[in-house]
Amino acid sequence: MSAFQNTTSSSIIFLLTGVPGLEAFHTWISIPFCFLYATALSGNSLILFAIVTQPSLHEPMYYFLSMLSTTDLGLSASTLATVLGIFWFNAREISFNACLSQMFFIKLFTVMESSVLLAMAFDRFVAISNPLRYATILTDSRISQIGVTIVIRGTLVLTPMVALLKRLSYCRSRVLHHSYCFHPDVMKLSCTDTRINNAVGLTAMISTVGVDSILILLSYVLIIRTVLSIASPEERKKSFSTCVSHIGAVAVFYIPLISLSFVHRFGKRAPPYVHTMIANTYLLIPPVMNPIIYSVKTKQIRKAVIKVLHFKKS
Repeated sequence: MSAFQNTTSSSIIFLLTGVPGLEAFHTWISIPFCFLYATALSGNSLILFAIVTQPSLHEPMYYFLSMLSTTDLGLSASTLATVLGIFWFNAREISFNACLSQMFFIKLFTVMESSVLLAMAFDRFVAISNPLRYATILTDSRISQIGVTIVIRGTLVLTPMVALLKRLSYCRSRVLHHSYCFHPDVMKLSCTDTRINNAVGLTAMISTVGVDSILILLSYVLIIRTVLSIASPEERKKSFSTCVSHIGAVAVFYIPLISLSFVHRFGKRAPPYVHTMIANTYLLIPPVMNPIIYSVKTKQIRKAVIKVLHFKKS
C-alpha cells in the first residue's frame, strides 16, 4: 500500500480541463480571458503604484486598498498559467505537488481577500463612528500587524486542508473538471475515505470566509446605526458615500462565490461548460472589478491614477 501511495501522490499527473464541449473554440475563448487577466494585472498594479508613490494616499483606508490590490494580483497570477496554457497550447498536465501548490495559493488569496474586506469594514466603522481618534487607532504599526495577521491566519487555516490531500490514494480518473486545481475536484478522484478532508475543508472556509462575512455585515449594521444618528442629512450622505466603494468590493467578492456554490449544488443538470465558465470567472471578477470600482467611486484614487498615467506619458 505504501508503494501505491507514493505512486499516487508524488508522481501522479492530473489532467486539467478547459471548456468541455467547446475545445475547438479555445483560441477564441482565450481572447476575453486574456483581456480580463490584462485588466486585472494592470489595474491592480496601477492602484498599488499610485498608493506607494503618492504621499496624499498614505492613509489607513488606502493602505488597506493596497492590501486588496496585492491580494487580487496574487489571485490572478495563481490561475493565469494553467488557464491560458490550456486555451493556447492544450497544456493540460499538472503534477500532484504543483496542483497542491496552486490550490493552496488560490485558497490563500481568496481567504486573504475576505480578511482584507473585513479589515476595510472595520476601517470604515472607525472613520465614521470615531473620526477624532481614527489616526490614533489605525496607526501604521497596527495596520502592518493586521496585514501580517491576515497572512498568518490564512496560512495556518489552509495548510492542514491542502496537506491532508497527500494521505489519499488516487486510483480513479485523473481528469479534473476545471482549468485550475479545485479542492473538491481533487477529492472526488480519491478512492479512499475523504470525510476528514471534507470536514477540515468546510471548517476552514466557515472559520474564514463565513465568519468574515458575518462580521462585515455586523460592521455595516453598526455603521448604519451611527450614520442615522447624525443630525445633518448632508453629513449622513457624506458618511455613506465613503462606504460605497467598499460595498461594491464586498458584492463582487461574495456574489460570484455564492453563485458558484449554488451552481455546484443545484445546477447538476446544467451543461458542463456552464460550471467551468462560472468557476473560471468567479476568481477573475474581484481582481478585474475592484480597481474599476475604486477608480470610479473614490475621487482621491481617480486623481492619483490620472496623475500617474500623465507622469508616464510625459
